[in-house]
Amino acid sequence: MSRARVARRIAGAAAVGGGGISLLGGAAVGLVLAEVRLARRVVGGSGDVPPRADGRYGSAFAHPGAEPPLRLVLVGDSTAAGQGVHRAGQTPGALLASGLAAVAERPVRLVTVAQPGAQSDDLPRQVELILESGTAPPDVAVIMIGANDVTHRMPPATSVRLLADAVRQLRAAGVGVVVGTCPDLGSVEPVYQPLRWLARRMSRQLAAAQTIAVVEAGGRTVSLGDLLGPEFEARPRELFGPDNYHPSAEGYATAAMAVLPTLCAVLGLWPLADERPDARRGEGFLPVAQAAAEAAGTGGTEVTAARDTAAGPRGRWALVKRRRRRPLEQEREDVAAGGGGGSAGDAGEAENAADRSA
Repeated sequence: MSRARVARRIAGAAAVGGGGISLLGGAAVGLVLAEVRLARRVVGGSGDVPPRADGRYGSAFAHPGAEPPLRLVLVGDSTAAGQGVHRAGQTPGALLASGLAAVAERPVRLVTVAQPGAQSDDLPRQVELILESGTAPPDVAVIMIGANDVTHRMPPATSVRLLADAVRQLRAAGVGVVVGTCPDLGSVEPVYQPLRWLARRMSRQLAAAQTIAVVEAGGRTVSLGDLLGPEFEARPRELFGPDNYHPSAEGYATAAMAVLPTLCAVLGLWPLADERPDARRGEGFLPVAQAAAEAAGTGGTEVTAARDTAAGPRGRWALVKRRRRRPLEQEREDVAAGGGGGSAGDAGEAENAADRSA
């Protein structure tokens, strides 16, 4: 069965509240569990608390009479929280907030509710924190979730339903939503065959199903799996952190570079010319399930609902975008020069804010 058909089945089961669809047969599950036990002996798994990056970024753009800061919230698991690095400016939240402030020429207030170890069943709690009464909802939320659902064998339809519910709640509150879909667990260095192949297959099927559900709930997705996979496999010592599982500072910079253009597009900050599909980059309109399957195998691909198009015999249509990314070496130079895209004052301000809230 094709990835698109499996993803559509999972998303369909999620829509009606199901959760029993399995991506593997019973014998394969037994093999995976045996391999997982072996892999856990060599994959360290970090118990470190991620650095607190919450605070204001882009203070250079603050002046009397200016617009209030944009509000960005990071939702999800340890990847969204930035586990595996030791400096606040190296977390995906700080990188995205700094980049967003530079593009918008406006300060950005970052709040992180992501929790290391979280599975999709923690999303209701995190969304409640975001939308708690008495506080204005953020302008945009970035969600990164799914890896722990795969490793803990959460039924994929349940995982997808919980994510779709979270996106719908946020969109109903006027929050723009960008979801970085399930990463490619087949790129984890100490994981060997056949677990590597199975992990990759399960990760990509979940990522495709997440994409269908998120697009239908009004959000946009950016695939992280294949984007990180080849680069992690080619340079594991550089892109994996000390625990051999979470990304390093370089790995988080790679992911942030992929998500930032979509984050800016959601807020209307990206050039309108780039919002039109470019056939030279393989962009265009596809049925949402086909778009989801293609994105899961091609990292850095954005999928969003196609406007002004009626649903066809194969369901709703989606726009597939492959936004340009700068070379990692150029991004590294910018990070070194600007402290992750923000000023040194911003980093200190964020760390001070974290200290005050601790």
